[in-house]
Amino acid sequence: MTMPRVLQIAHNHPALHPGGTEIFAHDLFGALKAKGCQSLFLACTNQTHREQKPGTNLQTLGRSADEVILWAGHFDRFFQSQIDLHGIVPDLTNLLQSFRPDVVHVHHVLLLGVEMLFLIRRVLPQARIVYTLHDYYPICANDGQMVTTQDRALCSGASPDACHRCFPDRGADRFVLREKHLKSLFSLVDRFIAPSRFLRDRYVAWGLPAERIEIIVNGRPTEDPAPTREVAAGGRRDAFGYFGNLNPFKGVTVALDAARRLVEGGETGFSLAVHGGTPFQTEAFKEEVAAGMRAARGHAVAHGPYRRSEMAALMAGVDWVVMPSVWWENAPLVIQEAFRHRRPVICSGIGGMAEAVRDGIDGLHFRVGDGADLARVMTRAMSEPDLWDRLSSAIPAVPGIDEAATRHLALYHDIRGGAQDAAPTRHASRSSAR
Repeated sequence: MTMPRVLQIAHNHPALHPGGTEIFAHDLFGALKAKGCQSLFLACTNQTHREQKPGTNLQTLGRSADEVILWAGHFDRFFQSQIDLHGIVPDLTNLLQSFRPDVVHVHHVLLLGVEMLFLIRRVLPQARIVYTLHDYYPICANDGQMVTTQDRALCSGASPDACHRCFPDRGADRFVLREKHLKSLFSLVDRFIAPSRFLRDRYVAWGLPAERIEIIVNGRPTEDPAPTREVAAGGRRDAFGYFGNLNPFKGVTVALDAARRLVEGGETGFSLAVHGGTPFQTEAFKEEVAAGMRAARGHAVAHGPYRRSEMAALMAGVDWVVMPSVWWENAPLVIQEAFRHRRPVICSGIGGMAEAVRDGIDGLHFRVGDGADLARVMTRAMSEPDLWDRLSSAIPAVPGIDEAATRHLALYHDIRGGAQDAAPTRHASRSSAR
C-alpha cells in the first residue's frame, strides 16, 4: 500500500488546549508518522490560548517542523464560519500548495471555519477530504451540546422551531440557513468518520448519507495499567474518581450532590477525588462547584488540572471512575482511559456513554442528572460483594492508537482508489457551492 501524504487539521493543539479531540487528532498524527506517512499537523488557535507573534498567522510549535499553529481570531460560532477570510485564505492556500497532501483529514472546523472545505477542494481538487465527527457542533448551535438552553433538557434532534425556542433572538429562518450552509459545504467531504454508533445515528437523522459515515473507534497510546488499589481482606472498593474539565455539561455538580447525599445518609468511608480544572468557566459555576465541595464535608477533594503523564498514578488511587455528564457525549476519552487502567465506570446511562459502558457488565449506569440515583449506585458499588472484581474482569480491550491508525490508513486507501464513487459527490458539491 502506497503511503499517502496526510494533513491533519484540528481546532487546537493539545499542548495549548488538552481536549479529547485535540489529543486524539495529535496521537493519530504521530501514529501515522510512525507508519511511514509524511504527515503535517495543523492546529488553529487564538489569543485565548497563546500569544501571537507579530507579523504572522502561521508558526511552528516548538522545534517541530511538521506541527503548525494557525491564528484564527475572527470566527462566527453560529454559522461555524470564518469571518477574516483575507487573513486566513492566503496562509492556508500557501500551506496546501506547499505540502500538497493526498488526504486532508479534518477533526473540527472551530476557529478555522467550515469554508475551508471549499478552499481545500478548490486548491487541491484531487485530494480526498475526510472529516471526523467528534461532537454535535454542526447539528446544535448551543455549542454542540444538544441540550436546551432554557432548562438543560436533552435534545434528540434539531429543527428550526425547536432551535428558535433555545435562541429566541434568532429567527427560525436563521437556523434553516445555518443548516443549508453547513450541509452544502459538507457535501465536499469524501468520507465522514464517527467514533460511536450513537453519534453516527444522530448525523444520519440530521441528513448526512449513512453510506458516507464510517465508524472507527478512537484509539489510545499503549500504557501499562495502573496497579489495583490495595484494600484489606473483605474491605470495600469505596474510592471514586472524576476526571476531566469541570463545566456545567460534564456533571461534576451531580457527582458532588451524590457525595453530599451519601454523607447526609451516614456514609463516611468513601472518597471522591475530583481531577480537572475550570478553564473559561463563570464565577457563578465555580462557586457552585465550591459549594458542592463544602457540602461533601471533606469526602470530595479537588485536585485541580492534571497532565496525561500523571493518569496512571492518579488512577492508582481510585477504584471507580464516575462520569456524570448531562449531555449525550460521543466517545469519551475518560472512559477509554478508565478501561485502559481496568477501572469500571459509573456513568449517565445515555448516548455515547451508554454505548461504551455496559450496565452491569463492565460498569454501572444511573439516571442522567440525578444525584440521588448516583448515590444509590455508588452505595451498591461499595457494598455488593465481588461486584468490582466481576465488572473489572469484563472490561474490553481498548483499541490502541496503532490499530486506529491502521484503520484510518485503510480508509484513506479506499477513498483514494474509489474515484468513481467520490467523483459524483465532488461534482455536485462544486455546483452547489458556486
